[in-house]
Amino acid sequence: MIPLERFLELPVEEVAALVQASGQKVVVFPVNGTRRWFILEHADKIGSDFLSAYLDASIQNHVHLCAMLFDHGIHTLLAPVFGRELMRRGDEYTKRVGMDGLVRTATDRTYRDFFEKYNVRVRFYGDYHDVLKGTPFEYVLGALYEVMEATQHNTAHNLYFGVFADDAAGTIARLSVEHYLAHNAIPDQSALIRAYYGEDLPPVSLFIGFDKFSVFDMPLLSSGEEDLYFSVSPSPYMTERQLRAILYDHLYLRRVSEPDYTQMTAQELDWLRNYYRTHRDLALGVGKLQFNLWFPQIGNAS
Repeated sequence: MIPLERFLELPVEEVAALVQASGQKVVVFPVNGTRRWFILEHADKIGSDFLSAYLDASIQNHVHLCAMLFDHGIHTLLAPVFGRELMRRGDEYTKRVGMDGLVRTATDRTYRDFFEKYNVRVRFYGDYHDVLKGTPFEYVLGALYEVMEATQHNTAHNLYFGVFADDAAGTIARLSVEHYLAHNAIPDQSALIRAYYGEDLPPVSLFIGFDKFSVFDMPLLSSGEEDLYFSVSPSPYMTERQLRAILYDHLYLRRVSEPDYTQMTAQELDWLRNYYRTHRDLALGVGKLQFNLWFPQIGNAS
């Protein structure tokens, strides 16, 4: 194990090699808090069309974040975008941000140049076909199929956008029945993953969230052994240092064997006892409200 400070200073290529040497990584990274970030950091760009400026900045930021993770050795990114609640947020927001945002994965030059430069294969998962079919937003499906077709032969990285993947039970049930009818056998998890995602995928390695602690929109890929991380700042603020700290923790701090407590020294046991007694009132995930926004309670800070 190398020291954290040394890991933070390594060239990006060396970090990527260390990450890749530990196995193919599937990272779930829902980029949350984007409107908050946009208002705070890009207020001068709002102009007369808030949603257009917001979408432009969000796409630029998302490409930057994806590139940073791919540069650091991540092979597959799952990016949950939105669930069924989007359809209840008003026609203008649903169309301008949700639907137009999806269309721009196929038409926006920033996205398309990124997919080409990084050799990224784009796919979508979730119930987007069933939800959008027969609605005024059915036209979006053509854009999704187009970008999947255009990038199908890219091999360096995968980028999966989760669209209406928040209630997968019905889809999985249907896929199970279809598999049984076709093969006269109950599908195992691998078969369901192939049917749902279109290919084999290993379990999720890391989930990087923001705001209240919760994980979501990664059907069939959660093993219970994925490492969970939650940033204090909205996702668009992620820095290379933050990402490297997460990767270091994942690579070196989560897989060590617990000690034999009967073999620990009195001094070690004293440290452990004092640490737990000192922090026994604290629980990770407890927060506070400020401006009607939830913030994590950090240490004893008020």
